[in-house]
Amino acid sequence: MRLGLINSVFAQSGTGTKVGIKQTAGIGFDAVDIFADPFDIDAKERKLIKKTAEQHSLPIASVVCVALGLADFSPSVQRFHIDRVKGHLDLCYELDGDNVVLVIGEYVWERQIIPQEQQWQAAVNNVRALGKHAEELNLKIALELEPFKMCLINSIDSMERFLDEVGTPNVMANCDISHLHLTQTPCSQVRRLAGRIAHVHVSDCDGKRHGDLPPGRGTTPIEDYLKAIRDAGFDNTVSIELEYPPSTRDVVDWVAEAYEKTAEIMRTLGCRDAT
Repeated sequence: MRLGLINSVFAQSGTGTKVGIKQTAGIGFDAVDIFADPFDIDAKERKLIKKTAEQHSLPIASVVCVALGLADFSPSVQRFHIDRVKGHLDLCYELDGDNVVLVIGEYVWERQIIPQEQQWQAAVNNVRALGKHAEELNLKIALELEPFKMCLINSIDSMERFLDEVGTPNVMANCDISHLHLTQTPCSQVRRLAGRIAHVHVSDCDGKRHGDLPPGRGTTPIEDYLKAIRDAGFDNTVSIELEYPPSTRDVVDWVAEAYEKTAEIMRTLGCRDAT
């Protein structure tokens, strides 16, 4: 496995793209994930991302996309988000990435007014179409399991059902370790996704509230989950996902702490590729 970092933690702290990628490489990461909206960045920024990553020998593993409108009740909103996800897939292709991590959203109005199955089916149909676009680019889509009660995919059960109904081999799962902990998913259940995991996020939390903390600051049994993910056959990039540090001035220390703790866990498990 490679150890990566989602660059959003640097972006949130006001660090520019070039400096953030340089610092990511300097800390020791093997790869970087890009959180950037292709509808918001221009050609210069796209080129800067790729050029800077190449200069620091830091492969881009994934592009992250949150597209809550894929299950919206308005067809026009769905079409916009389909185009937006296609933009992320095209950006991932430009950056020589492997996958787009996709968050598909929640049921609206507490599953009232709009039939629950109608939203579910809209998401399935739209992700299936996006899977075909990804396939043309030789990319994967990694659907993220979210820990919130109204999310369409918020359990191993709903992940399995969604992947089965989409029925496209390159549409797979993203295993977010702190989300599995928040949903009280036993580590033993990870094996149900064997052969269907495209990407992994790692962070810590207190087991009650979403946190994205450096490993070791919460209660998440990260080593146990990562072992289960490894035993399910996953051998790609594990990316650290962090929220804002307590002070943006301490962002490098915040990231370095997360790196050291995660690298230690991976060394214990013997699952990190030699770099």
